[in-house]
Amino acid sequence: MVMGWVYCLSWRLAVEANNVCGWRTVPTTQCLGYVEGYMRGGQYKFDVELVINEITSFAKGIVVSDDGLDAWILDVDDTCISNLFYYKTKRYGCDPYDPEGFKTWAMKGECPAIPPVLRLFQELITNGFKVFLLTERDKDTLGLTTLHNLYNQGFLGYHRLIMRY
Repeated sequence: MVMGWVYCLSWRLAVEANNVCGWRTVPTTQCLGYVEGYMRGGQYKFDVELVINEITSFAKGIVVSDDGLDAWILDVDDTCISNLFYYKTKRYGCDPYDPEGFKTWAMKGECPAIPPVLRLFQELITNGFKVFLLTERDKDTLGLTTLHNLYNQGFLGYHRLIMRY
């Protein structure tokens, strides 16, 4: 089992560095336990918190001008709001991506905020940045649900939500 985790650490690094091209699923035999442990065992939360703390520190060093041109862009899915409950049903990426299944999940409008990102978002708004939210979600199908989901999770005051047409 240890060798599987070592393989998965190397595989993850290669994917994150964009050195594994065209992968469609997480290698099930070697990595399902690793990915599930990473997502549910606390390391994912620690990693997100560390990165958001670094971003927050960087943002605090920016003097926002009065011209209204200082902006920040945040992705929606798995940045602002989490689809972890959906991906759990897909064995954390070991099953192929299912666009219709994802759409069904997203239509529920139950994606919880990722707390450190919400905190960053609120600080950016408070400090005068125009915040744009960006998503690959389809505006016609998921527009209203996404707006409500973001609102219900506390994402208020952003400049614009940009969606696919």
